[in-house]
Amino acid sequence: MKQYLVLAVKNLRKRGLRSWLTLLGICIGIAAVVSLISLGDALKDTVNSQFNIASVEVISVQAGGITGFGPPGSGVSKHLTKQDSDAIERLSSVEFAIPRNLKTVSVEYNDKVEFVMVSSVPNDDKIDDMYTLLDIGVSSGRLMERGEKNLIMIGDSLADGEKNSFERDIGVGNKLKLNGEEFRIVGVLEKKGSFIIDGTILINSEGLKEISDIGDNVDLIVVRAKDKDSIDDAKRDIEDLLRERRDVKIGEEDFEVSTPEAQLESINEILTGIQVFIVIIASISIFIGAVGIANTMTTSVIERRKEIGIMKAIGARNKNIFYQFFVEAGLLGLIGGLIGAALGIGIGYLGTTGLNIFLGTSTKPNINFILIISSLLGSFIVGSISGVVPAMNAAKQNPVEAIRG
Repeated sequence: MKQYLVLAVKNLRKRGLRSWLTLLGICIGIAAVVSLISLGDALKDTVNSQFNIASVEVISVQAGGITGFGPPGSGVSKHLTKQDSDAIERLSSVEFAIPRNLKTVSVEYNDKVEFVMVSSVPNDDKIDDMYTLLDIGVSSGRLMERGEKNLIMIGDSLADGEKNSFERDIGVGNKLKLNGEEFRIVGVLEKKGSFIIDGTILINSEGLKEISDIGDNVDLIVVRAKDKDSIDDAKRDIEDLLRERRDVKIGEEDFEVSTPEAQLESINEILTGIQVFIVIIASISIFIGAVGIANTMTTSVIERRKEIGIMKAIGARNKNIFYQFFVEAGLLGLIGGLIGAALGIGIGYLGTTGLNIFLGTSTKPNINFILIISSLLGSFIVGSISGVVPAMNAAKQNPVEAIRG
């Protein structure tokens, strides 16, 4: 086998440019498969990191009937209300319910204006429950307390002058104007790797009411079930309650009740489907590469008839000729796979880095060694199979006729 490999390398080097062009199809296909799966895994990790709920007993409730784009609760046909939240909290399967509002407001700082998403925090004792539920902490300053209407907390990305639009760092003690009203920063949130949290402003619910016309409307109700075993009962109880309060029948709900796990499962199913589709498209390149290898090996058999005849005349058997061309074809596929895997890893790293910069996340590049090994093995097998017919044709050559050329 060592001799077969040495001869195969010499023959491939002898053909030079043709060998490189032949393995290009395999190279592109493997690079596409490795890079796209790596990027798909990175995208999944990035999406999963946005669901920064620390508890598995969490249920989110929001109005349906969306008529436009925007945060939860925007463009709905019928809003949830504070009274809905109070009614949900009275259910026996629910520990507590926190009404929240998410609004886009104009923020002025350093003589520049940017539109930023602000999220409300409760103006009562539930504020500590919300911090625990969302796993919120501060990197500087302190957390807001109940009743502090003129104070705010900002996300890590918003505080960074290189990431915000204000071209200046923002820290504890600085003042921002939200919709023209001045608020002082009391804390900067810990970096979460979530562009939702890292780029937001947390504001007291009463303070948000003063700068926006929300009234008793609620964009989102965060509910915690009694325990993880009763989460299905709590979800069912909430749905029954809201159907009654909103006077809708089963199947006609104008609201949504979901858990983070269910949302993640749906999103991951979509992302997996996209990955599979892309890999199928990328596999076309591998098929084209296999055709290229078969074509090159067939041409090689024709060009090397005299060589084959001499080898058989001095004692080479059919299996020796077959193995020689078979190994050459497999080596073409393997080299193409090695180069493609290296390119795919590089593209995956660059793509993940770009994704982190664009979204402000900190997802680590994912190297799937099982995928890489499988790709290399697959590229060798594809190359070898592509060379089977040309190798058989070479082995069947009549030595006398081959030498005559």
